[in-house]
Amino acid sequence: MAKGSIKIGDTVAITATIRKRVTEDRVAVLIPSYSQPHSIVDTTPNISSGQKIELIGEVTRVDGDSVTVGGKDLGITVKLYAVRLVTSHVAPKRKTSH
Repeated sequence: MAKGSIKIGDTVAITATIRKRVTEDRVAVLIPSYSQPHSIVDTTPNISSGQKIELIGEVTRVDGDSVTVGGKDLGITVKLYAVRLVTSHVAPKRKTSH
């Protein structure tokens, strides 16, 4: 991703790899540039280790070469190269008084 192309409010995707099923409704995932263990809710019956899954969330913070992504099952800070822009946020237009 080009530096400066991701901004707060953008919707981004992170491609994670399934590690293992933790419980019947949660799976452990490996997220690029995120060195902490992470699990998400996934009730798909035929999921296997090594399978890729896309996590989508909204950018809540941009700090140099890292971004914080929030959303369902997310709240993580990863490097800019680990995210892919899905939808760019467009701020609402202000009405001007004449």
